[in-house]
Amino acid sequence: MAIVAAADGSALGNPGPAGWAWFVDDAHWAAGGWPHGTNNQGELMAVIDLLEATAHLDDELHIFCDSQYVINSVTKWMAGWKRKGWRKADGSPVLNRELLERLDRELTGRRYRFEWVKGHAGHELNEAADQRARAVALAYQKGDPIPIGPGWPGAARAAVEDADAAVGAGAPAAATTATAADATLTFDLFDGISADESDEEVVARLERELLDPAVRSDASRLAELLHPEFAEIGRSGRLWGRDAIIGELADEPPSAVDLQVLGVDRVSTDALLLTARTVDPRGGALRSSLWVRNGNRWRLRFHQGTPEA
Repeated sequence: MAIVAAADGSALGNPGPAGWAWFVDDAHWAAGGWPHGTNNQGELMAVIDLLEATAHLDDELHIFCDSQYVINSVTKWMAGWKRKGWRKADGSPVLNRELLERLDRELTGRRYRFEWVKGHAGHELNEAADQRARAVALAYQKGDPIPIGPGWPGAARAAVEDADAAVGAGAPAAATTATAADATLTFDLFDGISADESDEEVVARLERELLDPAVRSDASRLAELLHPEFAEIGRSGRLWGRDAIIGELADEPPSAVDLQVLGVDRVSTDALLLTARTVDPRGGALRSSLWVRNGNRWRLRFHQGTPEA
């Protein structure tokens, strides 16, 4: 018996807040996403999660996709990419390599077939997956809880049993994560804020985090810290939007920045203005950062940097 499913991705702005989803029926579907991603990443992740959720089953998968990119990656391009060390014919690196390698691993030993379906054309399963993927992207955009769905009943139990068997055989226990089968259908994007920190301390910590080279090169983490309507006036006077600055920082050479917080003043109940002085290889600058409470988390709404004379 075959499992018939649709897999789809959605990215607002592409790149931007992104979601993915697979759908079989109302009792078997799952969704997720990232604060910042692309449509192709969502399309890939939807198929990957479907494969992972059904890994304990021996059924063939019949997967409807409206993404020629996903279907061609699996059926036409992947074998050549692998032979060339995950490089294209012109020698350039294959995009989304991490997801593609993960997809390749999950397909090994599985019985499956892909079928292309035109998107937004009334195909029942495709429309259901599309609606759920877009709902996740919108939730990330607004800072709302993420609707992750029920998943595949029994998948979590099978994973735990496999882990228990491995431990019994002497293998080290792997860390397990909560899934939709744990009866939680949403998670809050902004869980994990310490109750021991004041708002001012949280904002100062997040400002320092924004200057960490590891964070600045991580588009997903940056997208969590920046408000959906973030704007920045840089040292040169250029006005930057959220997606533009994320892309710029991803290509920025890592460099150490010394930050001295001068003050954190409350503008309103849900807004704090942080002023600071920084020193980096380009010299000194004064920073003004407006942090606002977005849902359950502080996010940077506006920033201006002014070079010191």
